[in-house]
Amino acid sequence: MAQDPAPAALGAAEFRALYRRLRRDRPGGALAELTPDRVAAAAREVRSGLRVSLAAPVETAPGPDNPEPAVHGMTGAVAGRLPAEGLAFARDRIAMNVHGDADSHLDALCHVVYDGTLYGGTDADTLTPHGAGALSVDLVRDGIVGRGVLLDVPRLRGVPWLEPGEQVGAAELAEAEAAQGVRVGPGDLLFVRVGHRRRRSELGARDTATARAGLHPGAMEFLAERRVAALGSDGNNDAAPSRTEGVDYPVHVLAVHAMGVHLLDYLQFEELVPLCVRERRWSFLCVVAPLRLPGATGSPVNPVAIL
Repeated sequence: MAQDPAPAALGAAEFRALYRRLRRDRPGGALAELTPDRVAAAAREVRSGLRVSLAAPVETAPGPDNPEPAVHGMTGAVAGRLPAEGLAFARDRIAMNVHGDADSHLDALCHVVYDGTLYGGTDADTLTPHGAGALSVDLVRDGIVGRGVLLDVPRLRGVPWLEPGEQVGAAELAEAEAAQGVRVGPGDLLFVRVGHRRRRSELGARDTATARAGLHPGAMEFLAERRVAALGSDGNNDAAPSRTEGVDYPVHVLAVHAMGVHLLDYLQFEELVPLCVRERRWSFLCVVAPLRLPGATGSPVNPVAIL
């Protein structure tokens, strides 16, 4: 196997060279690969009509990986405030840290500041206390719809999950697609399972900010070669601790800042995997619908896979 749980560390100069090789400056970023023809082709992935969410439930309780959980409250008709007769409405209010380490979310192209700029050399001063003036989540207000492909790395390794700190390289992604009989192509939405959600469910939450499984920076060459439109994982996409000198989140820097790839962090695939096994295929139509939040650096998201 090409498996390497601990791919080589990257020095600062090596990372800079990788960044330069991968840099693409295109309006809208990698979603330029998601042409109308490819969206139409993705719709033909639907065969059984089965559908499943790729999002985890929003959490409102604090934990080791979620010190600032979402706050959900009822503001309308609830027990103790119900009228004796007539009409009333139950209402909700929610506040959340979009970029936390527990809830499923999408990173906009304005999320990553590197060397004082955003993707495409956009001035980081466009980020203001009132919102992002460029590259916000509003770029994907019409949704991200395309062919989703799930690569299940723990399945390839014969384990239930990858341990915190383990990394997945480009060779292992290629090996996973070969083992699953699927090929990632231009405009695809690539989802990489590392098993974080299953591990968390069975062993409990832990401080994922300091130790988590994820992709090695070199895996981004696989995405560039295959011309992937978006990338999602059941973890943060980045592994921790980082093995890249001077950069704590190298995959975020390469994907978002260099390549213009929208990232989906902390998804969950535990309901999708058995459907893929049953249907004997690992590709599907995927619909990602972020909230319309002009000026926001990201959005909570509930991607839906349709097989």
